[in-house]
Amino acid sequence: MKQVGLAIAMVGSVLCLAGGNAEAAATISGAGATFPYPIYAKWASAYQQATGAELNYQSIGSGGGIKQITAGTVDFGASDMPLEPADLDAAGLTQFPMIMGGVVPVVNIKGVQGGQMKLSGLVLADIYLGKVKKWNDPEIAHLNTNLKLPDTAITVVHRSDGSGTTFIFTNYLAQVNPDWQSKVGVNTAVKWPTGLGGKGNEGVASYSKQANGSIGYVEYAYALQNKLPYVLMQNSAGSYVTPSAETFQAAAANAVWAQAKNFHLILTNQPGANSWPITGASFILVHKKPTDPARVAEALKFFDWAYHNGGPAAAELDYVAMPDNVADLVRKSWRDNITTSAGAPVYDAGSK
Repeated sequence: MKQVGLAIAMVGSVLCLAGGNAEAAATISGAGATFPYPIYAKWASAYQQATGAELNYQSIGSGGGIKQITAGTVDFGASDMPLEPADLDAAGLTQFPMIMGGVVPVVNIKGVQGGQMKLSGLVLADIYLGKVKKWNDPEIAHLNTNLKLPDTAITVVHRSDGSGTTFIFTNYLAQVNPDWQSKVGVNTAVKWPTGLGGKGNEGVASYSKQANGSIGYVEYAYALQNKLPYVLMQNSAGSYVTPSAETFQAAAANAVWAQAKNFHLILTNQPGANSWPITGASFILVHKKPTDPARVAEALKFFDWAYHNGGPAAAELDYVAMPDNVADLVRKSWRDNITTSAGAPVYDAGSK
């Protein structure tokens, strides 16, 4: 699947109105994170059927989404890295969480099936640091005494583009491995010590699927869609857990969004015996005073519809929908923070 130009495909639909008049349906444009692309695509298809409105979303990575919304070339940007309040203010932006899900290490090792291999965060970081070079290394073997591990070189696969998925992944590695924190750090793009770079979740999934002995990281839906064997991860409670909507929800259960300024909250390495440790939220970015308020209003209608109606589709793809109380906080933030130049709220609470 090619990343740049990945658009949620909608033919130019026409909404027939009462009285026989036909008007072109609204088109909403957005760009950014690949992490939420599968659910945005599913929502967009259902939303078009329900309203006739078209969503064109380019899955170009969080860095690209931030650049495009800052430049005003799209109605909204999407990022898996929440922007700091000061950065939002400087760019005239506001943000809100839209969906939660998990980043999943995936492997391609002959004889190893999905869910068989166990890894700790410490060992995972050592692999990405290039310190653990073979699959039968004692660090891995110690965690997998039930597996016959091959003497195969590890091919590390990572994102080559600016990516919120990378931010979530590196944020987790920095929390569990001091060497990662000091030598590589946390960002949407880092100087990788080793490995091959692929564009988007699609590129990483492709490399991981092709290269024997590989390990990569992707959003969970991509692991499912591409039948990539995932690993079990040791969480902060010491339990080895499987990636799933239930373990993502467990990680998100302790999130206190009401206390997070500008919804700045990171969900990695959360407590709880059932918590998936590499869980993250994906955020939407819009201008607080948009140059075209009507277009931003259409975008907010879509997101409002998704909060009300998108839960079942999210569950089908193993994402975690935002709880109703969080959606209510987001709607209040729209009314308070997104206004016309005259100060009138862009969001119409009466339209869904």
